[in-house]
Amino acid sequence: MAKIRITQVRSKNGRPERQKRTLEALGIHKMNHSVEHEATPQILGMVEKVRHLIKIENI
Repeated sequence: MAKIRITQVRSKNGRPERQKRTLEALGIHKMNHSVEHEATPQILGMVEKVRHLIKIENI
């Protein structure tokens, strides 16, 4: 399965609690922090909900 790298590029301050928890569930804890995940439907769904706060790269 394909892998993706997710990097937070915008602050989560002032965002709804649901978006903050989605970032935490993805394993992102602070600005410019990157994590790698398999591109499963569950991960891609979470990415779609916070797309405006992150940058996605295919690996």
